Amino acid sequence: MTTRIAVILADKGSEVWSLGPTRSVLDAIDMMADKHVGALAVVGDSGKLEGIISERDYARKVILVGKSSRATPVTEIMTRDVIYVTPDITVDQCMALMTARRVRHLPVLEDGDALVGMISVGDLVKSIISDQEHVIEQLEAYIRG
Repeated sequence: MTTRIAVILADKGSEVWSLGPTRSVLDAIDMMADKHVGALAVVGDSGKLEGIISERDYARKVILVGKSSRATPVTEIMTRDVIYVTPDITVDQCMALMTARRVRHLPVLEDGDALVGMISVGDLVKSIISDQEHVIEQLEAYIRG
C-alpha cells in the first residue's frame, strides 16, 4: 500500500498555522507553543509561502547567537529556500526527502504555490505504523483462513 500525502492531510486536516514575515520571533515561538507544533509557514501579504520557521531555526539562529526573540523579525531567521511536497507524493518519497535533507516539517503545495497543508515526520511515522497494522491484520486473516 502506497499512501499519498493527500490521504494524510484528509485524515489530519489541512489547517496550516502561519504568520507574516515581519512578526517577531517571540510571536512565532508563542504560536508554536500554543498550537503544539514545531514549525510555522511564513506567508506574505499576497498569501504566498515565503519561508518556514522552526524550533530548530530559533535554537540555532536566535538563542545560540544571543539575539532578542522580541526584537528579531521572523524574516531574519526563517528558511527561505523551502523544500516542499505536493499532495500526490507518497509517504515513502516524503520520508526519503525529509531524511536526505534533514528536515522535520514540509509544507504541502498544490498548483505551484497554493499552501494546502503541513506534514511532519510524526505524521509520516503514524501513517507508516497504520499501514503496517493493516498489513498485519490482512496476513493474520489470511493465515486463519
